[in-house]
Amino acid sequence: MKIQPDIQLMQREPRSGGGGGGLVGVGVGPGMAAAAAPELFTPPAQSPYPAPEPDPAGSADFIAPGNLVEQKIEDYLNEAWILVGLAFALGGYLWNKHPAFIALGIGLLLTVSLGRWWRNHALRGVSYRRAFDRTHVFPGEPITMTLTTQNAKQLPLTWLQFYDRTPVPPDSGTHINRIMAKIYSETARHYILRTAYTMQSNEQISREMAFIMHKRGFYRLGPVRYRSGDLFTLYMIEHLHDYRERLIVYPQLWPLEELELPAKELFGELKTRRSLFTDPIKTQGIRDYQPQDRFRDVHWKASARRGSLQSKVYDPSTGMTVVLFLNVATFAQYWLGIQPELLEKAVSVTASLANYCAQQEWSLGLYANGSVPNSDQPIRVRPGRSPAQLLHVLEALAAVIEIPTGAIEKLMQRESPRLPWAATFVLVTPLITEEMVLGLMNLARAGRRLTMISLAEDPPPDIPGVLTYHIPPSLPAFQSEIYSRTATEAALHTIITTEPVNLILERTDDDNRFAPHPERPPG
Repeated sequence: MKIQPDIQLMQREPRSGGGGGGLVGVGVGPGMAAAAAPELFTPPAQSPYPAPEPDPAGSADFIAPGNLVEQKIEDYLNEAWILVGLAFALGGYLWNKHPAFIALGIGLLLTVSLGRWWRNHALRGVSYRRAFDRTHVFPGEPITMTLTTQNAKQLPLTWLQFYDRTPVPPDSGTHINRIMAKIYSETARHYILRTAYTMQSNEQISREMAFIMHKRGFYRLGPVRYRSGDLFTLYMIEHLHDYRERLIVYPQLWPLEELELPAKELFGELKTRRSLFTDPIKTQGIRDYQPQDRFRDVHWKASARRGSLQSKVYDPSTGMTVVLFLNVATFAQYWLGIQPELLEKAVSVTASLANYCAQQEWSLGLYANGSVPNSDQPIRVRPGRSPAQLLHVLEALAAVIEIPTGAIEKLMQRESPRLPWAATFVLVTPLITEEMVLGLMNLARAGRRLTMISLAEDPPPDIPGVLTYHIPPSLPAFQSEIYSRTATEAALHTIITTEPVNLILERTDDDNRFAPHPERPPG
């Protein structure tokens, strides 16, 4: 299995106990097709070139970040010009000491010697660094990047250029610029940012620019090309540094009211069957048995006292566990194609539900039958209640791509024995198939609590033991600008943004394969 290179590879014993659920299976990768999917690339092996040494007058702190992986030299005056210079100088001296020829020869020799020396020292002690005010945002939110360039040596540079690979052009605030940014994110998926400087000795220059990404995904920056040379641009040197960073754009969030899900009635009495989630751990009361009730919900002692079957009424509480399942397939036969907009709506609905569960302080998990590039494993985020669990889920949703790794009903059946029995399964799917309905019925007969949210054109059928909701693609919220910052802010409410989640890999016991999970926050 290929592992995305953005994630550090290491082995770790599986964690046990409570706390934040780890990301298991294939985790976060770059933005997807349907999302602005910056491609991943494999970092080069050990650099064939040594890192440039700083000038003795400079400091080692200013060595350029990133390994030097390529060096290129361009000479417009090669060694043959040295012979030409010697020929002019010697010929002028022998020809009655002609001053013009002697001056021309010496000038050529000085130009070649000085240019070659300047070129060889031009990029020593030169550094190019990025700094961001934040690296995790929602669609449409700006990210401010500060570029700091330093020439940490006595030799001045008459010209210095950097070519940095960025996901979109910097935002200049104009409408045309933002249109170009969307075009780049949907077509080229990268932009070459060119910056030019004239630097004095031991000088540092900082510039600020903003980037706005309008689609969820993992965006990469880098590598960076340095280019400089002598005063007359006759001798040039170019370094390619493997200096890479990434920016994460979470999915769009919506308040449940805008998705026409019963947020206020979400956790009413079970007899109304309008509660999206219920917690079988705590019992609120009893009521008369109804045909759709499960056999395990019967309260036998109360039934014996009253002389008729009585069912338990469960109370939503902070102790419940919700496991979200996302189906990324948009066609019954996934090889027929994809519907990117429909997938984005499903991802946003799943993210909105995750956000709501986090606000209720429930244990939350996520499973999806989509993977990340260069992997064939489904995404798994183990249920957990840590403060950073929502960010773990949102990062996984930012990474998911549209290519299914298998049928969602098979993934649910395979993961069911490993999940808490009291957990509520919530399936978000862009379509409904007969196989999916049969799989849900089997899980319901096994005693699982199930909810299905369909984004198909037609309302879902009645499935015994499964609570169903329908969010049509023509929903008014979807018809407006989908990347609405106002909607995201309304959905977030008071969610606290913690530190970004760094992903590492662990070897899981169930499939003995490497799988990323979020590293626990310090403390």
